[in-house]
Amino acid sequence: MSDQEKINEEAVRAQLEAALLNMASDPEPSDTSEAEPPEERTRESGGEDRKGSARSRGSAQDPHLHKGTVTAVSGRDVFVELGPRTQGVISIDEFEGPPEPGGEYEFSLVSIQDGLWTLSRREARTLATWRELDRGKTVKATVIGENSGGLEMKVGPVSAFMPASEIGTGRVEDFSPYIGQTLVCEVMEVSRRRKRVVLSRRVVLMRERRESRERTLESLAVGQVLRGKIEKVEPFGAFVDLGGGVTGLLHVSNISHKRIADPTTVLSPGQDVEVQVIEMKEGGKRIGLGMKQLAADPWEDLDSRFRVGSVVQGKVVRIADFGAFVEVAECVEGLLHKSQLSSERVNRVEDVVKLGDQVSVRVQSVDLESRRISLSRLNERGALLDSDEDLGGEDMNRFLDTGSAPTSGTNLGALLREAMAKKEPRK
Repeated sequence: MSDQEKINEEAVRAQLEAALLNMASDPEPSDTSEAEPPEERTRESGGEDRKGSARSRGSAQDPHLHKGTVTAVSGRDVFVELGPRTQGVISIDEFEGPPEPGGEYEFSLVSIQDGLWTLSRREARTLATWRELDRGKTVKATVIGENSGGLEMKVGPVSAFMPASEIGTGRVEDFSPYIGQTLVCEVMEVSRRRKRVVLSRRVVLMRERRESRERTLESLAVGQVLRGKIEKVEPFGAFVDLGGGVTGLLHVSNISHKRIADPTTVLSPGQDVEVQVIEMKEGGKRIGLGMKQLAADPWEDLDSRFRVGSVVQGKVVRIADFGAFVEVAECVEGLLHKSQLSSERVNRVEDVVKLGDQVSVRVQSVDLESRRISLSRLNERGALLDSDEDLGGEDMNRFLDTGSAPTSGTNLGALLREAMAKKEPRK
């Protein structure tokens, strides 16, 4: 062996022995995240972020980890070259499958005997995992158990814990469904010295929901038709889940063209609905939805169907102090003011009409812009429709002008004229 080779071998051996001594005196890697403030690490790395500095420390220069190349497999033993003329041995059980010669792996040093180093990959994986763990980093962790406070987890070979408050976005009472699951989590706290890792799934879910909401809002536009699911029904309307963490309000006035007094009579939580976006305010914080906008408008061309002066049949559907609302067509109501209920003074609307009554009404006016119809039970002369008083109108005059008379000796025309004369006010 040449002098240079001897010098190289002694250097490698000295490095390996120093690493083994370090492991014996400090079996756990130093907790640099506690010993050194984050801001100091950032300044020393020239402004590099905390995650980047953590990665730069976890390199092949870690005194506890050493790279080696598999040279041969003999029975249950795998031989590894760690450096010039320096070899180690490790059990084949520490590999997922029989390793191929030439494959490179990271190892930790366990002991040395007769110049042959005993190696471990399990310890190396643990050290590598600790090296990668840092606060704020996203990791995958497997739930292996539960206790009264939360979930017991594993990040690779490293034990971790997730408090109950960090499992989901809401309160979680039953932990058992999570056993065996692998969850994407964020590292909230890490202490290498105390072997403590605290994880949060809630932070990841909130971040994903926020990102999904932003993507969904970017795709929304006024006039767009969507499918949604009723989340909650209130007296003023219903909240509709549009997906992607976006919720809109379906106001009671926009549920149907027909007046809805109680939204629970037509909507229920979990119901699938088709809605149209009718407004977006405050950057998507307030989204107005409508269902009636997707149905035919019953007020379209209503003035041609209900001409002023025409008499129609309707149903009393609401009663107020000032009058009654009469449904003259599907989803179309008109106001029958109490001054138009009778030719006599009306104190209480209920004394004249009741809910459900079928009434004959005359169309006084139609305002399509305001969606209002004014109705009356009186004819143009102020007489009640469909009553004896109505005979005093133009129809009676046309009857009298015919000149027809009954065949009996009674002069019916004269009697009617006499009755009308009594009704006329005295001059």
